[in-house]
Amino acid sequence: MASSLLAGELLIRALSPGGELEREQLPRKLRAELQAALEKKHTSNDSATGPQRLIPFRLIRELHQHLRERNSSLYLHELLKGSEIYLQEVVKPPRNPELVARLEKIKIQLANEEYKRITRNVTCQDARSGGTLSDLGKQVRSVKALVITIFNFIVTVAAAFVCTYLGSQYVFTEMAARVLAALIVASVVGLAELYIMVRAMEGELGEL
Repeated sequence: MASSLLAGELLIRALSPGGELEREQLPRKLRAELQAALEKKHTSNDSATGPQRLIPFRLIRELHQHLRERNSSLYLHELLKGSEIYLQEVVKPPRNPELVARLEKIKIQLANEEYKRITRNVTCQDARSGGTLSDLGKQVRSVKALVITIFNFIVTVAAAFVCTYLGSQYVFTEMAARVLAALIVASVVGLAELYIMVRAMEGELGEL
């Protein structure tokens, strides 16, 4: 919170010997305090501005009250032209080393967790690439099982055809009727085998 005024040239000249305020017969105590405030120069971080002369608001209020009581022709706002409110620079307290170390540790932990989250998919891909041989073995076994199933299907249909053809000679004397009966039986057996194969494949896909 501001509590001082950065005195401008008009106010400094008015308070100097022979200035406008000299004939206003300021109280000795007020004049002494104003002179002491002007003589005390405060250093600034800005080297371009140089030393600063600060006057507390309390003295400005007393000066204003004195001018009003004397019905002076001098107005305070005219004397304060060029003056500025002084805002004291806030000095940041030093940071606690233990707190700084703890914050750095937390930052490192968060960075590691973020890195693990980002590289999680990459790790899974590496694991899958490492299991190429096992996947190849599964594919080979699947192809082998498929070949055996197709072979069994062909053998079953062919056996049904042959058995029906040979057995129908005791029922039919004509070859066309025997072939037709063998085709019908082989088709029924083939459809049954296809149904069983489809159900078995659906079960394997469901397990995957």
